[in-house]
Amino acid sequence: MIWVRLKKISVRKLIFTLIAMLLTLVVADWLFPPPLEQFLRSRSAQVVTARDGTVLRAFADQRGIWRYPIETDQVSPNYLQQLLNYEDRRFYRHPGVDPIALARACAQALYHRRAISGGSTLTMQVARMIEPIDRSLMGKLKQAVRALQLERRLSKDQLLAIYLKHAPFGGNIEGVQTASLAYLGKSAAQLSDAEAALLVVLPQRPSRLRPDRHAMAAQSARDKVLRRMVSLGVYSEARVADALLEPVIARRLRNPMLAPLLAERLVSERGAIAAALVPTSIDSNRQRMAESLAANAARRFPASNSIAILMVDNHTMLARAYVGSSQFAARESFGHIDMVRATRSPGSTLKPSLYGLALDEGLIHSESLLIDAPQEFGGFRPGNFAESFNGPVSAAQALRLSLNITAVDLLSRLGPGKFYARLQNAGLKLQLPPGAEPNLSLILGGAGSTLESVVAVHAALARGGLASRVRYHESMPLENRRLMSEGAAWIVYQMLADANNAGESELFQATQRRKVAYKTGTSFGFRDAWAIGSSPNVTIGVWIGRPDGTPNPGSFGAISALPLLFEVFAALPIEEFGEPINQPASVSAAEICWPLGVEFDPSQPDLCHRKHRAWVLDQTIPPTLSSAGFALWQSDVQTVLVDGKTGLRRNASCLHAGVTEHRYARWPALLYPWLGGATLQKATPPKLAADCTPDAQFASAQLVIEGLLQDSLVRPASNRERHETTIGVRAIGSTERVRWLMDGVVIGQSAAGEQFVLPLPAPGKHRLLALDREGRYASIDFEAD
Repeated sequence: MIWVRLKKISVRKLIFTLIAMLLTLVVADWLFPPPLEQFLRSRSAQVVTARDGTVLRAFADQRGIWRYPIETDQVSPNYLQQLLNYEDRRFYRHPGVDPIALARACAQALYHRRAISGGSTLTMQVARMIEPIDRSLMGKLKQAVRALQLERRLSKDQLLAIYLKHAPFGGNIEGVQTASLAYLGKSAAQLSDAEAALLVVLPQRPSRLRPDRHAMAAQSARDKVLRRMVSLGVYSEARVADALLEPVIARRLRNPMLAPLLAERLVSERGAIAAALVPTSIDSNRQRMAESLAANAARRFPASNSIAILMVDNHTMLARAYVGSSQFAARESFGHIDMVRATRSPGSTLKPSLYGLALDEGLIHSESLLIDAPQEFGGFRPGNFAESFNGPVSAAQALRLSLNITAVDLLSRLGPGKFYARLQNAGLKLQLPPGAEPNLSLILGGAGSTLESVVAVHAALARGGLASRVRYHESMPLENRRLMSEGAAWIVYQMLADANNAGESELFQATQRRKVAYKTGTSFGFRDAWAIGSSPNVTIGVWIGRPDGTPNPGSFGAISALPLLFEVFAALPIEEFGEPINQPASVSAAEICWPLGVEFDPSQPDLCHRKHRAWVLDQTIPPTLSSAGFALWQSDVQTVLVDGKTGLRRNASCLHAGVTEHRYARWPALLYPWLGGATLQKATPPKLAADCTPDAQFASAQLVIEGLLQDSLVRPASNRERHETTIGVRAIGSTERVRWLMDGVVIGQSAAGEQFVLPLPAPGKHRLLALDREGRYASIDFEAD
């Protein structure tokens, strides 16, 4: 009986002791938890990826550690199989500590008097990653306790995921994905047997087994892992024999640097709480292609120049390539500055938007007659880039040639304030000089913008008139805003895509066979060279210049940026250009006539001097624009009285029997200097009969040039050098300032009746033109010897 009582007391004590121990462990676990939450909350390294998962760029964490996030199912099965068999065969069966492995390790250590194998489980290794623990006996005990604590809080798969992301691989490299990319140049999903074995063993002694420093030691350790797979029956001897033949070749550690400035931008915009993985819409193949082309093109320019390229999918507005600078690390070209979003003068790249809005306002159709001649707009005297003038041009021709006079004229009619507001509403942010209001210089680059914004607006031509900001990842919303009507966008696209210059390069011809609507631009002082182009599927923008704003004389859009734009387009597969855009129902074709600009009327053929086939919007055919306030600029139909016998014009002062009405179409007066032959004859009223009093309607329509005779020959003075010889000329018949043009190029101006000193031009035939703001003109053809 006494024995039974003692036995019962012992059992109670044992139970109470076990309960006390269990409570102690629970309380200790509660009071001294592993620093798991702090570890998981700490800002990790950030990795920016392309849409196919390719790493574009990685950013170290606050401790300077490189770590690429990866999930278990993204790691090669070869690696996982070897890791679990070599490091912890009973990982999914033990509670965090493996008694069998510990007993084996202790027995081997006692027998050999040194450590032969480790008893640490993967969970114990994770415990050391979460919290620094020394390798002493007490440290091992603490590590084992922490492992038990972790097993209570996390699943086996979660523990394995932490190991894959945080295992040390030498230096500041953590995680199997980081190590695979750094040492082997490939993703951890693509590891061979030999490569997997190398990465399995490397965390055991990361500083001594780094393959880039200790290749022989790394290979020996790797081979040990492979042979263990044979002894464990995991791999066949033949399979391991093949793996052993593979040499250990580690490349020099390099951080991926695709789209580095975009990666930097996105990480900065997301802030310190950004997720470890930052996905983007970038196509890795397109990005490499764009960066390679930009780097090659940079060799054609001074070292101080930078290049930016942006490629966007028109349907989604997702960026496919983003080159912020041609040489990211170059100091001379300020390669660290992202020129995709740098504010610069856009030059003429906004002109397509102006012509689209002018179409919607009913101001023009695609073949409207526009005036490319010296003009003045409230004291503003713009000139063309080429410093010459073409006279009568169609709207399509004016846009393709990027003529400044016609663009300023259109903007003056549309209104710079309205133009500015429409662009702002569409998402194009224009930066005006401090205190400035929208004015006519807007269309010539008088406000700052970015390549990103210009590309977004240009893409509207291929998107039915809808503009949206560029998106860099799927989570960014697609915010479509109406810039112009679908019909206007289609017409402008055709106006730009129908360029046909036979003398251009083969790249140009190849690109145009694929119907690319492109526009170039050059800012004042040759500071910025632009080329923006759209196919039905893709819009690409190119910027070239110096980030510090220093002028680049001789560098402009058509020469510097356009060839690179063609190269980028030519590098795309033909299927990426897309099918031609369908003609909207609001667009129709019409046969129109110059100078009136209206539809051809078969009953009045004499009023049609030149026929053009035009695209019109909503079946509206606006007539040639008149210039309010300047009667001589009116383009309309005039009626005069003509003597049926002599063909001379008569007026009220000299009427007699046999006079008939004669109707003729007048051209804008500023265009008469560019007319000739039959067109000029059709546009000019018959000569007034000698017995008639001159009528005021035609009295002041012409100037007279004094100082130089028609068809004269001019030679240098015998006692002077050629460059010292000048000709004094004067325009008579105007009260306005007179502009002087030599062979279509403005060479100066003079006050009414004032002498103009003309330098003797180069030998050959020349044409001197005097033109005032009211359209009066005179021209002299002469030859310089």
